[in-house]
Amino acid sequence: MAVPFRRTSKTVKRKRRTHFKLQVPGMVECPSCGEQKLSHRVCPACGTYKGKEVVNK
Repeated sequence: MAVPFRRTSKTVKRKRRTHFKLQVPGMVECPSCGEQKLSHRVCPACGTYKGKEVVNK
């Protein structure tokens, strides 16, 4: 089994992990009510999707 010749320094380890973080979901404004919602999903506030009422609220 291979063993590293030298210890990985804190700087090298942290540079490698810079992209390892949480992503913010893509939020958009609902065109009918103006609330923030996830894109490509039914608005939880008014129940519309693409200008049509899908869920009765």
